[in-house]
Amino acid sequence: MLLLGGLGFLMFCVFGSYLVHGGSFGTIMKALPFEVWSIGGAAVGIFLMSNSMHDVKHLLHGFSKAFKGAVFKKADYIELLSLLYYFVRLASTKGAMALEAHIEKPEDSPAFQKFPKLLKNHHACAMVCDYLRMVGMNADDPNQIEDMMTRELKKTLAEELHSAHALQNIADALPALGIVAAVLGVIKTMSSINEPPAVLGGMIGGALVGTFMGVLMAYGMVGPCAARLKGVVEEEARFYEVIRAVLVAHLHGNAPQVSIETGRKSAPNQHMPSFQELETAAQNLQIA
Repeated sequence: MLLLGGLGFLMFCVFGSYLVHGGSFGTIMKALPFEVWSIGGAAVGIFLMSNSMHDVKHLLHGFSKAFKGAVFKKADYIELLSLLYYFVRLASTKGAMALEAHIEKPEDSPAFQKFPKLLKNHHACAMVCDYLRMVGMNADDPNQIEDMMTRELKKTLAEELHSAHALQNIADALPALGIVAAVLGVIKTMSSINEPPAVLGGMIGGALVGTFMGVLMAYGMVGPCAARLKGVVEEEARFYEVIRAVLVAHLHGNAPQVSIETGRKSAPNQHMPSFQELETAAQNLQIA
């Protein structure tokens, strides 16, 4: 909602000050559809030329993410840490093989069923199961596991950030596209040089709308959307960093409570549960 609110305030300040200062919307409104067609269409063409169909679909999902914000809140971190606490405690007391019933068929696991939202998160579910399965296969070198998880998280983050980078590339191109539209308007004006000054003034004003729209769309619309999407993606990536922190701490031989505390400290500050909140959730965890 902040994205929409900021956009509304931006429009109010830009066009409101113009109107109060005595500006007229006539020239802008007359030229606006054609300038937006020219600039926006060229921007879409640039995006299609420089990205794959997968990237196009990913960007559409990215717009939704930019407007809604990160999906993981404090309750999600509490659930994730509670589930991981159960697994590392089970592995510590009964051995890694005791996890097999949970990680081979997570949809049938009483532990995962306790947290249906986590079960629906295929990336988090697969990450937990894959690395716990590796531990069960005696791949218990904490440095090796940490290196593998770090590379996977880095790869995933780079893929998720591609939409933000693509949007930023469009934002960088929009001012130049605005100049292209303005130049076309000037060419049109020069072809009508015999018209009266009033007509020529309107045509030149319409041409300048192209430059105005290119700059406004770049720095007032697309650029902020790209920055917002980048922030959301990076915040959501911290959710998976918690998994890495807990499992690596467990493999280093720490007690379950210490491993979970390590993961808790990896959560974003605004969503990080307190020690008491997590301890209460762990104590109340009842899994058949």
